[in-house]
Amino acid sequence: MTKIKGLLLTMSIAIISTYLGKYFPIVGSAVFAIVIGMLINNLWRVPQSFTPGIRYSSKKILHYSIITLGFTLSFQSIGSIGLKSLPILILTLFICFGIVILLIKLLKIDTDTGILIGVGTSICGGSAIAATSPVIRAREDVIALSLSTVFLFNLVGVIIFPPIGHLFNMNQETFGFFAGTAINDTSSVVAASAVYGHEALEVATIVKLTRTLFIIPITIGLAIWMAKHNTSHTHTTRSWYKAIPSFIIWFLIAALISSIFHFSTPMITLFKQLALFLITIALAGVGLTVKFSQFKRAGLKPVLLGLLTWTALIIASLILLKIIGML
Repeated sequence: MTKIKGLLLTMSIAIISTYLGKYFPIVGSAVFAIVIGMLINNLWRVPQSFTPGIRYSSKKILHYSIITLGFTLSFQSIGSIGLKSLPILILTLFICFGIVILLIKLLKIDTDTGILIGVGTSICGGSAIAATSPVIRAREDVIALSLSTVFLFNLVGVIIFPPIGHLFNMNQETFGFFAGTAINDTSSVVAASAVYGHEALEVATIVKLTRTLFIIPITIGLAIWMAKHNTSHTHTTRSWYKAIPSFIIWFLIAALISSIFHFSTPMITLFKQLALFLITIALAGVGLTVKFSQFKRAGLKPVLLGLLTWTALIIASLILLKIIGML
């Protein structure tokens, strides 16, 4: 019952956004949902009673949308796209962390802040920060600062990536690889690729979920690094499998079911429409969590670190896509 008010609000925004998206397809329902949510949250004080439903929409419903998308895919396509994306993902990860290490020294930024912005930019935004922060024992203010910085560029990515895709004449598959590799957070990857087209959305989702799995080696590596550099403190490590987001497992199960039962075209179309509507609800929830004031608190140096790291990631992604002949 506590979630009903917030859910009704996000669903209402999603319905309006879906309607607007049909008339302005170049913008798309996903972007309208984020923008409307942001405007409401910054122009009107949303009551606290709406918070549980808004939070549920931005987190759980986003996961449900990705699981639903799994019913439109086959195991073969997931394996093919996932393996094809690995070289790009590994190389961009090394480039990002190399840039972060250099910038931490040049900008004289707190190491924890640099690490969290680095993993948030290179892997999967807020999820990577949430998984990494207990490993390095980051302070709450450092976590909040890193989240604000990374989320700022999530929003920018939703706006600028589709025009970049059109500028480079990217086809659906190439844009999916580009968005899945170079946009920070899952919600923003989904929003930008949904605007570009459904095939781009499918490819970007697979690439992004493959990228998300890099949380596992990164958290293990940081735990080992912390153990070596903090001998005076006891340190507890998490089991590696706990770093895997559960919705990825359910996404793969959905794809397995789709591969076994070979759904009809009308059924797949229905799943696609449902997934897009759930995405729109989720992104309305994301917009409703944004306060413009949170970006003011981020400060210049962390924002500069995030900007330079993200720019390097975008350029590296474009170069690697060109090298492998996709661009």
